[in-house]
Amino acid sequence: MIHPHSAIGVAAWTDLLRLLRDSSLGTLRGSPQRKAIGNKHYWYDRYRLGNDVVDRYIGEDTPELRARLERQAEITRQAKASERERARLMRVLRAEGYLMPDAQTGQVLMAMARAGVFRLGGTLVGTHAFRLYEGELGVRIGFDQSAMTDDIDIASFERLSVALQDQVDEPLADVFSQLKFDPLPALEPGRTWRWRQTDRSTLVEFLTPSFSAEEGLRELPALGVCAQSLHYLNYLIAEPVQVPLLYRSGVLVQVPRPERFAIHKLIVASRRRGRAEDLKARKDRAQAAFLIEVLAETRPQDLAEAYEEARENGPAWRRRLDETLAQMPDSLERLTAL
Repeated sequence: MIHPHSAIGVAAWTDLLRLLRDSSLGTLRGSPQRKAIGNKHYWYDRYRLGNDVVDRYIGEDTPELRARLERQAEITRQAKASERERARLMRVLRAEGYLMPDAQTGQVLMAMARAGVFRLGGTLVGTHAFRLYEGELGVRIGFDQSAMTDDIDIASFERLSVALQDQVDEPLADVFSQLKFDPLPALEPGRTWRWRQTDRSTLVEFLTPSFSAEEGLRELPALGVCAQSLHYLNYLIAEPVQVPLLYRSGVLVQVPRPERFAIHKLIVASRRRGRAEDLKARKDRAQAAFLIEVLAETRPQDLAEAYEEARENGPAWRRRLDETLAQMPDSLERLTAL
């Protein structure tokens, strides 16, 4: 059964998202410049640093971003008032019972956000992204097993990471070291893509789509790390959305679109093999079932388009979807009825 959040909570979450998007422009040091890269346009903060001209990536060109750039001076003037208002909105969201990350997870994600991970195309995936759909969809997820994890997974497109020609503000190896994370050995020495916190079980992994038969390691130059490439991931992280992480006065992060997350979970569940992976597969199905139920009622067209796109990607995609949906009759019925 779907349990919607109150109108007060939905309004507070929406206002927090707007203020966080505005605040991301409050630290511009120069003049915003638009660049064409391939068939898309991107905005950069261009300023002089000594004898060098620096282009710091702001974001992809959209009407919403252009409107905020036009209000940049006003946003900068109101920065302190905005932070106070964000703190007030966070108190409202706590009172409304929204899911909050534990302190350690919040600290890690905030540090990555400050370094520029999400600004430079990083997308939070996995269960931590699933938890954030509570605000995006305005429904309660609750504290069941499908919403619990210690792992933090960040995905990004390799080609975007190369094209942006910008880098994180602080090397992520240094960021993780300050948070007491150690790099985990990789099969290819010197190509680190995972870090584990020494005093907890928290694991941070970097992922990227694989466009070849192999799922090897790839470089993400903008983030300064390697990433494990995976099939089907390009579908998941296409056209991500920004949402607030409900930590301190809010942190702006990026997550997959919920309809893509739901369909991708159906695919991932069918890839898991063996007893050790069975628990993960059950969690995949539980998260997919929840989102399909909500989206079939609130965003049926988005869900239908995401499902159809996945099925049109070929027989391997259809086989994996059908294998999982054979175990989920309610979800299959909802998708068939779209």
